Amino acid sequence: MWIPTEHEKYGVVIASFRGTIPFGLSLEIGDTVQILEKCDGWYRGFALKNPNIKGIFPSSYVHLKNACVKNKGQFEMVIPTEDSVITEMTSTLRDWGAMWKQLYVRNEGDLFHRLWHIMNEILDLRRQVLVGHLTHDRMKDVKRHITARLDWGNEQLGLDLVPRKEYAMVDPEDISITELYRLMEHRHRKKDTPVQASSHHLFVQMKSLMCSNLGEELEVIFSLFDSKENRPISERFFLRLNRNGLPKAPDKPERHCSLFVDLGSSDLRKDIYITVHIIRIGRMGAGEKKNACSVQYRRPFGCAVLSIADLLTGETKDDLVLKVYMCNTESEWYQIHENIIKKLNARYNLTGSNAGLAVSLQLLHGDIEQIRREYSSVFSHGVSITRKLGFSNIIMPGEMRNDLYITVERGEFEKGGKSVARNVEVTMFIVDSNGQPLKDFISFGSGEPPASEYHSFVLYHNNSPRWSELLKLPIPVDKFRGSHIRFEFRHCSTKEKGEKKLFGFSFVPLMQEDGRTLPDGTHELIVHKCEENTNLQDTTRYLKLPFSKVIFLGNNNQTMKATKESFWITSFLCSTKLTQNGDMLDLLKWRTHPDKITSCLSKLKEIDGSEIVKFLQDTLDTLFGILDENSQKYGSKVFDSLVHIINLLQDSKFHHFKPVMDTYIESHFAGALAYRDLIKVLKWYVDRITEAERQEHIQEVLKAQEYIFKYIVQSRRLFSLATGGQNEEEFRCCIQELLMSVRFFLSQESKGAGALSQSQAVFLSSFPAVYSELLKLFDVREVANLVQDTLGSLPTIMHVDDSLQAIKLQCIGKTVESQLYTNPDSRYILLPVVLHHLLVHLQEQKDLIMCARILSNVFCLIKKNSSEKSVLEEIDVIVASLLDILLRTILEITSRPQASSSAMRLQFQDVTGEFVACLLSLLRQMTDRHYQQLLNSFSTKEELRDFLLQIFTVFRILIRPEMFPKDWTVMRLVANNVIITTVLYLSDALRKNFLNENFDYKIWDSYFYLAVIFINQLCLQLEMFTPSKKKKVLEKYGDMRVTMGCEIFSMWQNLGEHKLHFIPALIGPFLEVTLIPQPDLRNVMIPIFHDMMDWEQRRSGNFKQVEAKLIDKLDSLMSEGKGDETYRELFNSIIPLFGPYPSLLKKIERETWRESGVSLIATVTRLMERLLDYRDCMKMGEVDGKKIGCTVSLLNFYKTELNKEEMYIRYIHKLYDLHLKAQNFTEAAYTLLLYDELLEWSDRPLREFLTYPMQTEWQRKEHLHLTIIQNFDRGKCWENGIILCRKIAEQYESYYDYRNLSKMRMMEASLYDKIMDQQRLEPEFFRVGFYGKKFPFFLRNKEFVCRGHDYERLEAFQQRMLNEFPHAIAMQHANQPDETIFQAEAQYLQIYAVTPIPESQEVLQREGVPDNIKSFYKVNHIWKFRYDRPFHKGTKDKENEFKSLWVERTSLYLVQSLPGISRWFEVEKREVVEMSPLENAIEVLENKNQQLKALISQCQTRQMQNINPLTMCLNGVIDAAVNGGVSRYQEAFFVKDYILSHPEDGEKIARLRELMLEQAQILEFGLAVHEKFVPQDMRPLHKKLVDQFFVMKSSFGIQEFPACIQASPVHFPNGSPRVCRNSAPASMSPDGTRVIPRRSPLSYPAANRYSSSSLSSQASAEVSNITGQSESSDEVFNMQPSPSTSSLSSTHSASPNVTSSAPSSARASPLLSDKHKHSRENSCLSPRDRPCSAIYPTPVEPSQRTLFNHIGDGALPRSDPNLSAPEKASPARHTTPVSPSPAGRSPLKGSVQSFTPSPVEYNSPGLSSNSPVLSGSYSSGISSLSRCSTSETSGFENQANEQSVPGPVPMPMPVPMPMPSFSGSEEPVRKESKTPPPYSVYERTLRRPVPLPHSLSIPVTSEPPALPPKPLAARSSHLENGTRRTEPGPRPRPLPRKVSQL
Repeated sequence: MWIPTEHEKYGVVIASFRGTIPFGLSLEIGDTVQILEKCDGWYRGFALKNPNIKGIFPSSYVHLKNACVKNKGQFEMVIPTEDSVITEMTSTLRDWGAMWKQLYVRNEGDLFHRLWHIMNEILDLRRQVLVGHLTHDRMKDVKRHITARLDWGNEQLGLDLVPRKEYAMVDPEDISITELYRLMEHRHRKKDTPVQASSHHLFVQMKSLMCSNLGEELEVIFSLFDSKENRPISERFFLRLNRNGLPKAPDKPERHCSLFVDLGSSDLRKDIYITVHIIRIGRMGAGEKKNACSVQYRRPFGCAVLSIADLLTGETKDDLVLKVYMCNTESEWYQIHENIIKKLNARYNLTGSNAGLAVSLQLLHGDIEQIRREYSSVFSHGVSITRKLGFSNIIMPGEMRNDLYITVERGEFEKGGKSVARNVEVTMFIVDSNGQPLKDFISFGSGEPPASEYHSFVLYHNNSPRWSELLKLPIPVDKFRGSHIRFEFRHCSTKEKGEKKLFGFSFVPLMQEDGRTLPDGTHELIVHKCEENTNLQDTTRYLKLPFSKVIFLGNNNQTMKATKESFWITSFLCSTKLTQNGDMLDLLKWRTHPDKITSCLSKLKEIDGSEIVKFLQDTLDTLFGILDENSQKYGSKVFDSLVHIINLLQDSKFHHFKPVMDTYIESHFAGALAYRDLIKVLKWYVDRITEAERQEHIQEVLKAQEYIFKYIVQSRRLFSLATGGQNEEEFRCCIQELLMSVRFFLSQESKGAGALSQSQAVFLSSFPAVYSELLKLFDVREVANLVQDTLGSLPTIMHVDDSLQAIKLQCIGKTVESQLYTNPDSRYILLPVVLHHLLVHLQEQKDLIMCARILSNVFCLIKKNSSEKSVLEEIDVIVASLLDILLRTILEITSRPQASSSAMRLQFQDVTGEFVACLLSLLRQMTDRHYQQLLNSFSTKEELRDFLLQIFTVFRILIRPEMFPKDWTVMRLVANNVIITTVLYLSDALRKNFLNENFDYKIWDSYFYLAVIFINQLCLQLEMFTPSKKKKVLEKYGDMRVTMGCEIFSMWQNLGEHKLHFIPALIGPFLEVTLIPQPDLRNVMIPIFHDMMDWEQRRSGNFKQVEAKLIDKLDSLMSEGKGDETYRELFNSIIPLFGPYPSLLKKIERETWRESGVSLIATVTRLMERLLDYRDCMKMGEVDGKKIGCTVSLLNFYKTELNKEEMYIRYIHKLYDLHLKAQNFTEAAYTLLLYDELLEWSDRPLREFLTYPMQTEWQRKEHLHLTIIQNFDRGKCWENGIILCRKIAEQYESYYDYRNLSKMRMMEASLYDKIMDQQRLEPEFFRVGFYGKKFPFFLRNKEFVCRGHDYERLEAFQQRMLNEFPHAIAMQHANQPDETIFQAEAQYLQIYAVTPIPESQEVLQREGVPDNIKSFYKVNHIWKFRYDRPFHKGTKDKENEFKSLWVERTSLYLVQSLPGISRWFEVEKREVVEMSPLENAIEVLENKNQQLKALISQCQTRQMQNINPLTMCLNGVIDAAVNGGVSRYQEAFFVKDYILSHPEDGEKIARLRELMLEQAQILEFGLAVHEKFVPQDMRPLHKKLVDQFFVMKSSFGIQEFPACIQASPVHFPNGSPRVCRNSAPASMSPDGTRVIPRRSPLSYPAANRYSSSSLSSQASAEVSNITGQSESSDEVFNMQPSPSTSSLSSTHSASPNVTSSAPSSARASPLLSDKHKHSRENSCLSPRDRPCSAIYPTPVEPSQRTLFNHIGDGALPRSDPNLSAPEKASPARHTTPVSPSPAGRSPLKGSVQSFTPSPVEYNSPGLSSNSPVLSGSYSSGISSLSRCSTSETSGFENQANEQSVPGPVPMPMPVPMPMPSFSGSEEPVRKESKTPPPYSVYERTLRRPVPLPHSLSIPVTSEPPALPPKPLAARSSHLENGTRRTEPGPRPRPLPRKVSQL
């Protein structure tokens, strides 16, 4: 039985549980669970990460934790009772875990690893806390480390700043908002500005001395030297090196590592140097023989220097090598470091051994304790401490030091009877009062233990040696008295014995007889001469002698001969126990000299402060002792001395001695009667303030009043204790009188910054410190009243003295911070005074920072939830006096321009934030009663209105993102909670006071605007939060957006007819609210739109305004990233969503205006579809087709459906920018042309718009024209550029602007040159189908034709599309998909190449027009595209497949022509027709014949540099025909069965026969031409071809071609047909794709390289028929490189492939293939299994199978890069048969064209046939559809380098034959004839007349065709009114509309 749990409420999962049992709850290790019930080892509950799912789990899987339960019952909340830091750590690590993995995914490796280390550290620290064995201090330290790491991680991951108090998270509800702000600010500042350390330390580690010839021990002495003051500033660090230059005691780090401590910030400057002096221990001369002398001397070796500035970069200087220098003369050794620093190179040089000193240096920052913690390893190993000389900057009480520093400076000695100067060594001893030397009190430096004696280094032959060696003598105080220092001087002999001979001594006592120590400074000591063996052990013998020359000369005026020799030392005492000051000693011993008391007290001010603080307690005892002795006589003097000492402690150097004085007052002070004298003297001074002229001394007294009051209070307490509280009333009266004197003095006003105002300022600065002292003797209320009276006496005139006003405010601030103010009773008394002064300052807008601080402190003391009467009354007072001024202040400071300096800006943000926190605190404290009182306090509606406007404006400011730093989410949420609470209170006032007749638009507008921006705040968008953060926010505050949304709805409903004032103004803001993906909010807000439409309909009969505003705003908001799919559905759906409100559409359907309403909703929904797609596309990085297509879709929508001109133009420019970025220059030009068409050549002024300045319409149109021309030029679309050049030239001409006209004509000419000279690549075209619901709306289930990039073939295009749509599946067939694909929740792409069908044929049909020109018309302004697919109908004949091979031809018509404003356009219409096998055969033969003619013509006119292409083509056709090629057609269509069963095909059969005979005729002529040009090595092949041709003729039954049956030349109505551009050979089997590798053209033997393509060779036929072409024909034929696009890649695939129709049993027809799979691995459609499209004209009647007059792609593969230029398509001329005699072509109108009997009379200079490859080779054309697509209208490859032939080559012809002429607009279609003639001539009309035999042909003079139209005439219609198609019908473009001022 399940029982509710009592104690087991909360646990952590310790093992994952899958939850596979019934009602099981799936849990992962680490999840936290809340337990509801238990039963036999099982728990029932839920995981806190997903509280909605409840289930059961084993109790053993959960570790229980202590927790407390709130709201017991159904909605209970469980809070773990662990340490809050642990709770925070756990939740933070969970949040980090997910984000940490994302860092890895985003490849942010550095942060990933750093965060990983931090997380591990936190887990270790967490473990330490959980174990619970830490001491209190250690726990604090661990928590500090934890929070520091948590804050670092949160900052790095962009998470929120956590407010903390003593390392624990703070609940913002438990503290005042001002305190919360301070905590946030403190953490923010801590994060931004690290506190500069005031204390610094230098770590030095000696590594070694690198020197080539050492051999002696060394002493190395480090110290810090101030080059500015020329003195050392630190003690010395002394260490010894062995003979190898390494430290002598490597096992003792303290002997070679030191820390120079207590460096101030002022010591870190570039003129502070580290100096290193090196002394060697050895012989006198470095080069002396070892046996010369056995005595060791200290001798100078070298010096090194380094500036401390080199260490300020903060980097550790490991293994730094310092150069060691030696002075040139030993006598300058004492200043060698100064010479090196000053770079006096003449005085020093590198040591002879070129030594280098290896050291490690590091600068550490922070106090010494912090350094000990952070660098514990340094201290644990051992390090010597090197102090600064003297006391540190701050002297700490209790510091015990007694160090005497002696510097052995120099000496002056006589020769002593020697011929040369002495080698002097000084030895120093400390001798005590008993004459015994003190042991171990001479310290050479910090690295070495103290010694008992000191030996100086020796300077060679120098009677005036200078040593400057610093020594420290740490002598205990008790040994100081009576001790002296003795210096002994010896001459060091350099002889063999090397003895040291004593010749003199000096001494100096440490303390004088009066108790003073040796004064600091330099002392010249007398050198007493003595004998070598003099015994100095008996000190009494010399102590009576004079020791100092100053003293000696002062006492004895006679000159002493013995005093010529002198010795100088410098002493400096650093002692906390001994003094060198006689005045100090006199004062302390005042009782021995009572007569000197007055002078001693006077001299106290002259004594150094450090001397006074040393003896602070003794001095104070002395002063109060003198006061007790005679208060009348010495009262004033003692008071002044006391004031001096108190003020001395204000100095930062002695600041730390204040506690010493406090301790003295509490524990040692015994002056029970002193208070009377102190009060009396103090009052006397205060009374004299107003009269005294000089007030400096009085100000000193006032400055010391805190401690004076402390002494007064303590004295009174002692007196009360002693007397049982006598004279209490008298004491109160004294204090009252004193404060009355103060009030009088404060109330005085001084003019300007006088002495009086300075005294007032001094008093106010220190007065608040007195409160706590008064509280020791008086009641809280009494003190509060005293303070109130005193502060109330201050004059409030602001203009008196600004500095005094600031001091007053500081005094108020200190009052608020004082202990007195914390008591509610005293606070209520003081609050009015505080508020009064604040009000005055805020009104003047002065001292705002101080005001903000005071206000913050005021609110910090008022807890949020305290409902005590006193607090409510305080709030009353504050609201009444400060609310209004607080609002005004915030408005004022936020409207100021921000300061430029960062420091000022930070200050500005601080003060703004503090005022905002104060306002929020006040509002949060206000209750119903306060709001009612506030609203009732306004006497008029105007006042209330102004207040509401003001507070709404302030709230809008508070909501600004920049109000708080971005990671202050906690603060923002608190602020928003306060704002919404206040708004709810104020909305009642709005309803009551400003509706109906009192309606005020401005205030209502302000209200709605505030509500909208409130809801739209980033910090309230919970959808963007992590689940845990979202949960916390919802638990604490709920979704504040919904609350505010409901309030908006409620207020809107209250407006009634006033709603009309806000239509359409509020549509945009409300729409912005509805775009937030919060279902409840949307349901509340969307019905408002229905209301708006309804009211607008009532007012104006329509809602055009609503519609316009809705659409405009929707565009701007959606492009900002707002809105989603659900929103569109919500707008459109009829089903009520999420709540009580019906959807918008459902409400509209109930209205009378439902039709227009539904229409609007439909329009908005469609717009949203496009905008959502646009927004999603724009998120992509690179510009791709999706972005462009989406923009085009949106642009067209704005123009056609919405008629929004400005939006339309904006999107034109967005599209233009996209094209430029993608380098689609042609498309960019067409896009800009849309805007250009909206403008006219007028002088109408246009406003500034987008990037256009204010200008006239003419100027803007001119600018657009020039930009468009430039883009057409860059896109190589020069013909379009020419048209625009002409247009703009006309304008220049009309204005007589000949200068610009000239430039324009030159530009036009340059474009003509480019057409003729520059190469242009013909693009490929691809049909793309987008199927499935996952595509964007503008692509979904639609098909498009896309213009490929330069050099882009099908495979590359497929890959590009798959990259753009990475989730798409490539379809492997070309069939139309079924409905399941359309409705699939996926993306399917179907891609294959299509062939363009040019619309205009006139230029293409003209003879003599260069291919450079024609190439443009082949691929521009294309509306129609074609694609062919072969299939078998009926039973397939295995012997001859041609009998059943049909072709399905699909024509696609686009909505706009390509190229245009996009690289792709949607297919508007598709037509599908079927071609019979016979029609297919005719087309194949026609194409092959055309190809042969073109090649023969090129060969004749010598355009062909090599004859190989003709050879290969002849070989392919003849070889295939001989081996069964054409005979297959004969077997299929010429047999009796077929003719009888297809009587309607008679004419076609005749045409096929005619073409076969024509082919034989062409071949015969071709062989004749071939014989003429064939090279010698190809003769055998030629002979073989001739032999095979005769075999072929005999198979046709032809012996000779009689004149009567000469085949009439075939007329090319559309110019040279397009050569097929198929891709590299590959074969497709039903099982998959097999790519046949491409072979080199040279790998085939010339003689037999084409034989494999013959139909008789079954094996090759199988392969070639499957692939649609043979590899051999493609490879070997195309030998010459060509600049044409078609020849650039073997994968060229513009024309879709039809698989071969040659006989084959295996073919990869789409209908036959049943094993294609949709996979990303397979390409969409390889060019091998792609149907190949030929270009055909429009079909005839629908009743028949539509036939196209096909002269299209031939068998010649166009994919080979070796294809030569002459082999490409070129213009075909109309020729007319004439007499056999050769005739030149006449250029005159009506001239007769020559006609030749040969088929090549049609002199095409280029390749004119595109027939399919017959069985993959240049066969007779039987291989049908293998490459079968070209057309009359399309497909010409770009021939940049082709040449046109000047005229036809005449050939003998028996009878001339007339050639009909054709108009460009007619379509060639043949009607069927019952009795077809054996041959015929095509016409461009719908009828096909039976041609005359050649013998009867009459020469006809036919006019040559008209010249090609000028580009302007041909193209103007396209550029002005949009590109038009003649088929399937005219497409008029809407007339351009004018842009209003755009």
